[in-house]
Amino acid sequence: MNAKFVSVEDDAGKVTRYVRHANGGGLVAPGAAVAENARIGPMTYVEQGARVGSGCRIGHGSWIDRDATIGERAIIGDGVHIGRGTVIGNRVNIGSHSRIGSGVLIEHGVQVHADSAVPDGGQVLAGSGAPRRAQGKGRQHRPSRGRVAA
Repeated sequence: MNAKFVSVEDDAGKVTRYVRHANGGGLVAPGAAVAENARIGPMTYVEQGARVGSGCRIGHGSWIDRDATIGERAIIGDGVHIGRGTVIGNRVNIGSHSRIGSGVLIEHGVQVHADSAVPDGGQVLAGSGAPRRAQGKGRQHRPSRGRVAA
């Protein structure tokens, strides 16, 4: 993590020059606003127009898409995708490996469990409970056949 800037080329050939955030080393695109005291985990991308509030913690390998807003003191786990234009309230806790669609509203203080999915345009309101795990997300374990090698 020695480089202060990282250039990334997308599939269409467009190159974006990200800046490493001082607190955590995550990658912040030009035009994104991230509070100085927010922690952006390594290999996390914050795209153009996104806003990350004061005291936030975003885990390793997450992706905050364009024009998303993350409220103050929100905690976002590892490997989470926050869709374009989504609004996450203050003190929200989103578990690891969750997928939050585009244009979603998650109210202040809500907890979203790990491996959850919120569809595009969805809402998670305070007191409504966290969304259940999307079908097909969890691994099904088959019982083993035969003997276990010693």
